[in-house]
Amino acid sequence: MRKISALVFAGWLCWALPLAAQHAHSSGGGMPAPDFAAAVLHHNGSGTSAEPDSTATPMWMLMKDHWMLMFHGEAFLNDTQQSGPRGGDKLFSTNWFMAMAQRRAGPGTLTLRAMLSLEPATVTGRYYPELFQQGETAFGKPLIDGQHPHDLLMEIAALYDLRLSDRTLLSVYAAPVGDPALGPAAYPHRASASEDPLAPLGHHLEDATHISDDVVTVGLTQGIGRIEFSGFHGREPDEFRWNLDQGRMDSWSWRATVNPSANWSGQFSMGHLHSPEALRPDENIVRTTASLMYNRPLAGGSWASTLVWGRNHSSEGLTWNGYLAETTLRFADRNAVWGRIEDVDRTTELLQPAPGLPEGIAGRVQAYTAGYDRSIGTWPHLDIAPGGQFTLYRTPAGLRPEYGPYPVGVVLFLRLRIVP
Repeated sequence: MRKISALVFAGWLCWALPLAAQHAHSSGGGMPAPDFAAAVLHHNGSGTSAEPDSTATPMWMLMKDHWMLMFHGEAFLNDTQQSGPRGGDKLFSTNWFMAMAQRRAGPGTLTLRAMLSLEPATVTGRYYPELFQQGETAFGKPLIDGQHPHDLLMEIAALYDLRLSDRTLLSVYAAPVGDPALGPAAYPHRASASEDPLAPLGHHLEDATHISDDVVTVGLTQGIGRIEFSGFHGREPDEFRWNLDQGRMDSWSWRATVNPSANWSGQFSMGHLHSPEALRPDENIVRTTASLMYNRPLAGGSWASTLVWGRNHSSEGLTWNGYLAETTLRFADRNAVWGRIEDVDRTTELLQPAPGLPEGIAGRVQAYTAGYDRSIGTWPHLDIAPGGQFTLYRTPAGLRPEYGPYPVGVVLFLRLRIVP
């Protein structure tokens, strides 16, 4: 019943928010693509992932000789406070910056891209507090109730796209560090999550491979569809976030994407991750994801929504799932409201069992987030907005002695974003 009520509320949230913006005024942004192949050529997102063709990514573009240069990124200065026996508080910054250069090269198009984050310096102690979050390590122990910072080097990649016809595009992606074809666009780059400074609880079920090493992806776009295949190194980055963590190409994934119209995008993907967790080196993971995205340009803004399902199945026999619904409405040029609902399995790792004990499912957590921010001004190529969000958690019975029944989290922030 809890899952049904959460999904009903998610559906209401995704359909009701845009009604407030029907008569707003227009706002600026990046240029949407005329078709799916053109959207692929923009390479605005995470790795080779896709969003709806109508999605306009804020960025600063200029020409230099034969190169088109593009810059986009954002930074949040956050103060978080959380309730309950295991709640925490912290001042920290989540941030990323991408530079991209693109030009014609022979019969195709060459794109060079680098994405950086200063989170190894701006997230102290190797994590920021986030109730019920789990995944990766800090100080040699499983990271629980916290989210790790991104690596300094989030992506270094070269892409080459060759048009075989007006509707057919062959693409090759090679990255010492980058994003294989597994899952939807990673949460820092989704339009539906653009104003939320925190990672989803289902991150390690849905899109955590967006920073992987030694990635090679080959993709073929035909009309409204695309199929991709990737090889990559499956071990997640270690907790020392300033370096590359390269290794042999021991993992694989595939992804099928369909953009049936300008405002819709869906994907299904599956991957085999070899030994992703440093503390469980003998465990492999099969990850399966599916997602549906909707984007609607509006006068004065836009409305972007995403539904995601992610599932991990370990070689030790454990299976756990995560469900996410999120939506962001921009309206009246300067305002944004958003919501995120999650229904996510959590493992007994949260209970800090003795080393060597098998991992199991401790219960399913619901998280309900709502937020608002307002732009207070735009300096040359920089938009600034203060904002905040509130999250209410519903704790499963097995975890209530540790967390209490309904802990909450509050984040106040100042957001900076590169704009045209």
